[in-house]
Amino acid sequence: MNSVRVSVEDLSSWRWQALAWAIAEEAHEDGFVAFLNNNGIDYPNDPFPNRLFVGAKRVISFSENEATRDDVFDVLQQAHREKPAYLVGYLGYDLKNQLENLTSRNPDRLQFPDAYFVEPAWIIDFEESDVLGDALIIQGEGDTGALLKQLRSFVPIVSPVSFPASPVEIQCRVLSEDYLATVRRIQDHIRAGDVYELNYCIEFFAQQAGNIDPLGTYRALTERSPMPFSSFMKMGDRYVMGASPERFLKKTGDRILSQPIKGTVRRGQTPDEDMALRAYLLNSEKERAENLMIVDLVRNDLARSAQTGSIGVDELFGIYGFQQVFQMISTVSATLHERVSWAEAIRHAFPMGSMTGAPKIRSMQLIDDLEVSRRGVYSGAIGFITPEADFDFSVVIRTLLYNAESEYASFSVGSAITYDAEPEQEWEECLLKARAIRDVLASSFSSR
Repeated sequence: MNSVRVSVEDLSSWRWQALAWAIAEEAHEDGFVAFLNNNGIDYPNDPFPNRLFVGAKRVISFSENEATRDDVFDVLQQAHREKPAYLVGYLGYDLKNQLENLTSRNPDRLQFPDAYFVEPAWIIDFEESDVLGDALIIQGEGDTGALLKQLRSFVPIVSPVSFPASPVEIQCRVLSEDYLATVRRIQDHIRAGDVYELNYCIEFFAQQAGNIDPLGTYRALTERSPMPFSSFMKMGDRYVMGASPERFLKKTGDRILSQPIKGTVRRGQTPDEDMALRAYLLNSEKERAENLMIVDLVRNDLARSAQTGSIGVDELFGIYGFQQVFQMISTVSATLHERVSWAEAIRHAFPMGSMTGAPKIRSMQLIDDLEVSRRGVYSGAIGFITPEADFDFSVVIRTLLYNAESEYASFSVGSAITYDAEPEQEWEECLLKARAIRDVLASSFSSR
């Protein structure tokens, strides 16, 4: 693989220039782009790298036929074994049906594949260094000099941030009164001993949304809600525009770690209010109980892949501030057992426990009974695998999914329902989590 390092100034501008070039039709023929962006946010155990993947040198093929459906994790492992290389893509939530005796009854309105991975043709890293200076690092099997020349000379056809000519109506698929009734049903299940906690999600959507500008929308979302696991993915006419604060699973050498989020409160309008809200979240018995239940679930998930006695809770109830909210984040780590492959480690932990509830299988059964939208990519995982079989995946939350072919856009939000949850407060938490994307869409869909 060829590689070149080029010193640059204004690295942020270069990132957007490179992403605009990658999305342009003339850049490549297969229509694949994946962009990871940490927004300069400090995060325990490091956030996503600032990295752009362009083009599909190899698309990993997964059979979608019900009778001959492939085991996605086995296929990924075999593809990596045959040719150790970077693989980038996502795992959709409905892969749960391959892992357990589960189903998905709701219609697939977005029409995204359950999983999608490619070996990229080009990898561009945006490296910040106080010693060597900021730089682009370009890797690929082609002419890196020619690609650099394309990047430098590329002029976007349209402005990076554009405004459609007409508004698009954003709807919620669940009315507030129906939401409150469903929360009470979940609490009935908790009282009956079916589950201890359940993550209940609702969908916001827009139809006839053909005037969405994916790049402009993603840029606006990044400015409105900068996150350590921000992501953009283009697969032909399908787009993922994400602002996730949550890591699903990371592997470095023989160490694996997961960082579940449970506990959310808004940011304050003043420093004093900000401090008071942070203290409220840290000391809330309800939020700590929710977080602890998911930490226990994640510990059990990692135990399926770990060396005996190696599981530890590195941080419990950490409070981290983002632009819109404070989040309670815990970190669980373990040493991977020598007889467990990297792909099995992902399989054993998927999907993220913070997006299901406890116990996990019963929670997923109830989720399919109670929710009225298929989750699809939402609450799955997006990320990459390195040639050395390390990986890093985030949880797909705070993410807009868009099918340009059908002109359907969708994003979902949820919260953990417990025995003592207040239904009205849970509804308000969902609206808080939806605010950034709703604000972006509302402003993007207005006339100049």
